[in-house]
Amino acid sequence: MTVRSRPRYDETTALARAVDLLRRTRRSVLGIAGSPGAGKSTYAERLVRNLTALGHPAALVPMDGFHLAQTMLAELGLVPVKGAPQTFDVDGYVALLGRLRQPAGRTIWAPRFDRDLEEPIAAGLAVPDEARLVVTEGNYLLLDQGPWATVRTLLDECWFLDVDPAVRRHRLTARHVRHGRSADEAVARTTGSDEVNARLVHATRARADALLSVSR
Repeated sequence: MTVRSRPRYDETTALARAVDLLRRTRRSVLGIAGSPGAGKSTYAERLVRNLTALGHPAALVPMDGFHLAQTMLAELGLVPVKGAPQTFDVDGYVALLGRLRQPAGRTIWAPRFDRDLEEPIAAGLAVPDEARLVVTEGNYLLLDQGPWATVRTLLDECWFLDVDPAVRRHRLTARHVRHGRSADEAVARTTGSDEVNARLVHATRARADALLSVSR
């Protein structure tokens, strides 16, 4: 069996490729996938900021806005596995991606996730009609199970953010502490449910259009 070779992008190459996508006649949607703690949010925000600074209209819509509310997670018994595929409204995410691909001449509103509250916030992000590229980032953009498989079909390209696992886990633990967990709780979360999710995400790496290596 022939294994498809994937390009590896640094930030300069990735920025140039994003500009190419943005210059298409229709709006493009670019996905940034990667395991928990890989730095997807940080990189995606920087990419959109750099595109904007160059005069290219772009917008960011993270997948995390489709987390189920904490009350629903509790009702469904899913709090211990928060962050797993079943703890997201994937159908809502798919529907929004479809709308983003076909702008209708007005602003589209998307949810955002507040990490301090640990809750999704409805209509917290605006995607103006003039945005020619929408960047979306999340763990499961390349997952081919159930309704998640539709996500990949709605992305013009999807890159996988490759990070050393030890570095990724260190970042993730530090993030949990910043958001109020004790050191022990942070380590338990990182090595427990987060690591299970990370292995699932890493298994989707082969479906990416390119592998991405960036600075923090």
